[in-house]
Amino acid sequence: MTLDQLPTPCLVLDRTILRRNLARMAACAARHGLPLRPHMKTAKCIEVARMALEGQPGGITVSTLAEAEYFAAHDIADILYAVGITPQKLPEVAKINATGARVMVITDDPAVASAIAQEPEPPQTLIEIDCGEARGGVLPDDPALLEIAARLGPSLAGVMTHAGHSYSGRSDAAMAGFAEDERSAVVRAAERLRAAGYAVPIVSAGSSPTAVHAESLAGLTEMRAGVYMFGDLFQAEIGTHALEDIAVTVLASVTGRRAGQVVIDAGGIALSKDRSTEAAPVDYGYGLVLDIDGARSLGHAVVRRAYQEHGVVALDPAAPADLPVGARVRVAPNHTCMTVAAHDRYYVTDGGREVVAVWQRVNGW
Repeated sequence: MTLDQLPTPCLVLDRTILRRNLARMAACAARHGLPLRPHMKTAKCIEVARMALEGQPGGITVSTLAEAEYFAAHDIADILYAVGITPQKLPEVAKINATGARVMVITDDPAVASAIAQEPEPPQTLIEIDCGEARGGVLPDDPALLEIAARLGPSLAGVMTHAGHSYSGRSDAAMAGFAEDERSAVVRAAERLRAAGYAVPIVSAGSSPTAVHAESLAGLTEMRAGVYMFGDLFQAEIGTHALEDIAVTVLASVTGRRAGQVVIDAGGIALSKDRSTEAAPVDYGYGLVLDIDGARSLGHAVVRRAYQEHGVVALDPAAPADLPVGARVRVAPNHTCMTVAAHDRYYVTDGGREVVAVWQRVNGW
C-alpha cells in the first residue's frame, strides 16, 4: 500500500522523523541528567509510546483517563494523569490501579485533597504548582500548598508544574527565562514542603520548548514533554525544532480548482481550526501545503479557509503547480495535538510513499 492508495483525509506519520525527534529530546534529558516522562496526550498510541520510552525508566504522562486505561492495558504501569482530578473520577482511577498500574493524579484544591485521602486506596498525588501561566496550580508561596499537603497525608508524592505560557516566547533567551521560571517555581514549592517535614520524592516539570532551551534543571527529578515527538508549524516558529522535523501531516486530495487556488478534502475537522501561527512570525493559515512526498515544492501554499470538510488552499504564485482534481498533497499542521485528535490511526512511512504500518490511536476521555 502506498500514499496514492490511502483514503483521504488521513494522518501520515513519518517514522524516520519521529525517531530523530525522540533522539533529540532524549539527548536533552540526558544533558540534564534527568529521566524523561514523555507526555502521550498527542500521540495516544502504544507504538509511539514504546519508541519514546526506549532508554527511559518507563513512566509516561497522559491527559485523559481513557489514555491511562489504554496504556495500562498495554503494560505501561507508571502513569501520571496530568489534569486536575475531580472526586467523581477517583473510582475510575482506582479501577485502573486495581489492574496493577500506578496512576498518579494531581490537584491544587484542598477539598479534593481531602477526597483523595478518604479513598479506600488513595492514589499517589502531586500538588500542581503555578509557575506563571495562571491556568492551574497554587503559587509556590501560597499557604494552600501546606494545607493541601496536610490533607493528602501519605498520598502526597510530590509537586509538578507546566510552563504553557512558554508558547508566547519568540527567542532563545525568552525560552530560557520561561524554563528557569518553571524550574525555580516547582523547586521552591518542593523546598517549602520539605522544610515543613514532608517527603517530596517527585519534582516534575516540563514542556517541549522549555526542555529544549533550559540552561539548568537543578532540583527536578524528571522532565515532561510531548509535542516534540511529532512537531508542528507553531513549534518550528518558536524554535523548538526545525520545519523539516514535523513528523505528522494530513494527506488530502484536491477536489476542485480555480485560478490561484485549489480545494482539498481536509477542512476544520481533519486539520483543526487552530490558528496559533497567526501570532507567530510566519502565518501558515490552517496549515502549510506540501507535495505528496512531504517536500516544499509548492512554496508557500497554505490553507487559507477551513470549512468542516473543505480546505481552500491559496497557491504560491512563485511556485507554479499543476494540481488536477484527484492530486494528493500533505498538510503540515499548526498544532499537531489538535490536528490528530479527530483521527483514529496513523499510516506510517519511513520517508517514502510506502505505508509500512498502520498504528491505532485511543481517543475520547
